[in-house]
This record gives sequence, structure tokens and C-alpha cells, in this order.
Amino acid sequence: MPSWYHDRTTAPALRPPPQGRHEAAVVVVGGGFAGLNTALGLAARGVRDVVVLESRWIGFGASGRNGGFVFAGYSLGEKALLEQVGPERARALYARTVDAVNLIRERIAVLGIDCDAVDAGVVWANWFRDAAVLRSRQRLLAEHYGAYWQWIPEDAMHEFVRSPRYHDGLYERNALHIDPLAYARGLAQAAERAGVRIHESSRVRMLERRGPRWVLRVGDAELETPNVVLACGGYLAGLDRRIDRAVLPIATYVMVTEPLGERLGECLRTRAAVYDTRFAFDYYRPLPDTRLLWGGRISVRDRSPRAVQRLLKRDLARVFPSLADVRVEQAWSGLMSYARHEMPQVGTHGNGLWYAQAFGGHGLAPTCAAGEALAEAIASGEPVLDAYAGFGLEPVHRPFGYLAAQGTYWKYELRDWFKSRLEG
Repeated sequence: MPSWYHDRTTAPALRPPPQGRHEAAVVVVGGGFAGLNTALGLAARGVRDVVVLESRWIGFGASGRNGGFVFAGYSLGEKALLEQVGPERARALYARTVDAVNLIRERIAVLGIDCDAVDAGVVWANWFRDAAVLRSRQRLLAEHYGAYWQWIPEDAMHEFVRSPRYHDGLYERNALHIDPLAYARGLAQAAERAGVRIHESSRVRMLERRGPRWVLRVGDAELETPNVVLACGGYLAGLDRRIDRAVLPIATYVMVTEPLGERLGECLRTRAAVYDTRFAFDYYRPLPDTRLLWGGRISVRDRSPRAVQRLLKRDLARVFPSLADVRVEQAWSGLMSYARHEMPQVGTHGNGLWYAQAFGGHGLAPTCAAGEALAEAIASGEPVLDAYAGFGLEPVHRPFGYLAAQGTYWKYELRDWFKSRLEG
């Protein structure tokens, strides 16, 4: 299922699969953000003979289908992270994603990546009348993470986001939103300029250990390397059972409206991206040509475009009733990878096989941070990733894990509905 990002511009010519036998210092499997950031990070550290193998095309998966939000943090919330790992380590992990936001901003500027970047922050809009959830998160971020989000009182909130559905909000300035597919393509081009070889339509059919090295087979071609990075996200490669069984591929939904012209300004008087305080939240952002990109929901079902459009149009009308009749230009879904612990899984088996996955729908900054961590570990020859220790490859027990994930989603969705009803 293509996305609006895929259809809005002419796709570059596919890079051909490898031919014959080759050796490489590192082979990265997966042409999304995790794989591309790792490859670019390796090249920046002077590692030569880096190869990226993508089974479809660059940005085919979640990296080319997501909402395009670039902000700090993880799928696991800051409070839970603090409770699990303690203040010092929690602050260091969060700081990695802050650094990643800054690196993404820098790469867009320095590498000249044309991805419609809007450096206007993100608004966390309160769906409920109860302001405690906002105030407590604001305090937590300031006291434990050194992140200062601005309070938006209700009257100011309604000036920026003209919806009767919201109350107050928080504003995170150090955030931006982008066309993620264009950014992925820009990263790939930058990696190639730095000497990385990229092959598309190159599904890896076999990965096996031969002595101290790995051999990957793509069609009739073979690549031999001491280091393999599996970065396939929700689109599992089927190359290592321990890695694949540790994530749940979960679908999320996105749509893009027709150009709205002045109607967009009647609803949104900010260029910031927006998401709300529910567990099952909406997220959306204004596009430069006055379209509105709208996303939300998670499900174990990868629905058809028509079903996605029907669900999301209903969500849009709840927030902006005046847009209930807008035409949806395109709707799509994509698979994210989730771990049971809701944190990225970034590590190694200790034998030259590395992995980066489970970014849980919060991937732009964490994938950048993970790519930098992997690149540093591989380039330095120190196979230690202490930052991500404790967030390992816990089995998710598919298909039963899908039932648990869907049940958890419905439980919190019901909790949000009940709270809304109580508030009246």
C-alpha cells in the first residue's frame, strides 16, 4: 500500500541488486531510518565497504509512511523510564534522543535534504479538563530530564488550535516535522556520497555463519562480512529467530486531505505538529500546501485504504467539525515494531550480528540515536551497548502477543472514553 509521500514525487530509479561475490566491512539489512542512520554513522567514522540491502525500496516501510514527527523521547513514557532505570540512566537515554533531534536538524541543513522541514515544535493538546496530567509531565521533564515544555492555557490553546475538543496544552519547542520519505531518500543519497553501496529489490534469502564471518545470499549473489546489522522494523526479515520473535508488527493509520486553503487557517493557527493526551491519540500536522496530514489508532490489522479513510475521517470530524466534509486524497497504513518493554532493542549477539528494532511508532529520533550507537560500537571494535542494556530481546509470543496488545489498546481506549464521559 503506497503512501501519499510515495505518490507525491517521482520515485528515483531503483538501485540494482548485487551481482557475483563481494566482501564488505559491514552489511546492513533494511533501508529504513535505523539502517540508513547506521550506514551513514559508519561512513562518518571512516568505515569503508559498507553495504545496505533493502528488500523493496528505500523508505518502503514505516520510515516512508509515518507522521513525520521529530521529537525526543521513547514509546515508553518518561515516568515509566525513570521508574525502571533510575534518574541518571533515564536522563542519559532521553538525552540521546535530544541529541538525535539536533543531529537530524543539522543533517537536513548541511546535507541539503529537501524534506519540507517545519521547525516549529510540537503541541501536546489536552483532551481532558483535568490539567494534572500536563502539569505532572511538565514538572517531571524539567526536574529529571532538563526539558522545559511551555504551558499553554486554555484561552491561548484555542487561539492556536481552534477545536472545542481541547483544553490546555504543552508546547515542546525542540521538535520539527518533515516528509519522512524524502528525508530517508536524502539520507540514502548522502550515504552513497560517503561511499556506502545501496542495493534495492534485494531480499536476503539466507544468512549463515562460515567460520568467523557471515555470508548473505541475495538471489545468486553472495556477500561476506564480519558484521551484519538487522534493521527491519515491523517488516521482519526472517533471518534470525531470536530477533524476529522479540517484536510485534503493529499497524497504524495515516491520511492526507485535499488542499484546504483558508479552511486550514480557521482550524490551525500554528505550524507546529499536534497530538493529544489520550492513550489512543490523534496526531496531525499542517502541510506547506494547506493539506492536513492526520494519523492515529493502532491495531493488529493492516486495513484497506478505504477502511483507514473511514476511521480517520470520523476522528478528524470529532476534533474539527467544520472539516467533516473534506475530501481525503490518500489513506494508508504501515507496520511499526513494538517490544514488550516499549523501548528500542539495540544490541548484538556478540558474534558480529547486530540489531536495531522496536521503535514503537516513536522512531525518527530514536532510530537516529540507535544508528549512532551501533556505528560507534562497530567502528570502535567495542561490541558493548550499555545504554540499551536491560531492554533485550524478550519474546512477544506471537500470535498471542497480538491479542494482548489489542486488549491493552482497547482497555486504555475505554478508560479514555469513560474519563471523557465523566467530565461531560
